[in-house]
Amino acid sequence: MKRLLDLMCLCLLCLTGKTLCDENGPVVITVEEGRDVMLPCSLSTKEDIKSELFDWRSDDQTDVFLYDNGLHYNNGRPGQSEQFKGRVSHFPDELRHGNASIIIRNTKVADSGVYTCDFPLREKIEMFHIKLVVVAPEPDINIIDATDDGVLLQCEVQGAAPKPRVEWQDRDGNKLPAKDPQVSERGDRYHITLQTTVTKTGCCRCVVTQEETNRRTHAEIYVAIIVKMSMWNKILGVTGILTAVLGVAAAAFLLC
Repeated sequence: MKRLLDLMCLCLLCLTGKTLCDENGPVVITVEEGRDVMLPCSLSTKEDIKSELFDWRSDDQTDVFLYDNGLHYNNGRPGQSEQFKGRVSHFPDELRHGNASIIIRNTKVADSGVYTCDFPLREKIEMFHIKLVVVAPEPDINIIDATDDGVLLQCEVQGAAPKPRVEWQDRDGNKLPAKDPQVSERGDRYHITLQTTVTKTGCCRCVVTQEETNRRTHAEIYVAIIVKMSMWNKILGVTGILTAVLGVAAAAFLLC
């Protein structure tokens, strides 16, 4: 009988609770590193929560943001994780509408994870789960110059943290020779520029690796090297022209 009663209570708990998620898991929000992101959390009743308590935590139970009847981490309440200090805020004017959403500013890849917004003191369970994915910014690739010696490519990585390793690779993943990188530091973020000269037709990619967070991103570019015909090739006439055309046609099938 007690077992049956426990099961009935459990079922009642499940029916009266609310979780913001879909059938496949929490709602997923993706943001580029360095940008601000809002994590939504609002009561279905839209009732005033200025005198209530709500708690935001990450999946490892890290204290992200806690609000308790007007007292919170941004006005003197202790306990917030160092990871989020000075970067998380709520919407004071929206509390009267049941809105407990927060903003995480200057997002970092390390902020990625599942966040839970909980109202632990309410009789009716209100719990919201949000999966945050912070992706490292993709590098920018530009063609700087094209000469008889080849094509000069430049890769720029802006606002990366922690400091990444940047390198040029060919389509097979082989590292290409490059000039010494230009690195500037702005606060805790890095701006890196890396140049390489390409002498062969094909795909090249700039690969950015952040070993501390096990993250990697890249951008690709296809470079077509056009070689000027020598006088001897011109004398060869039609045969030389046909050979060049066939060579270009074959290269077109080998795009990235």
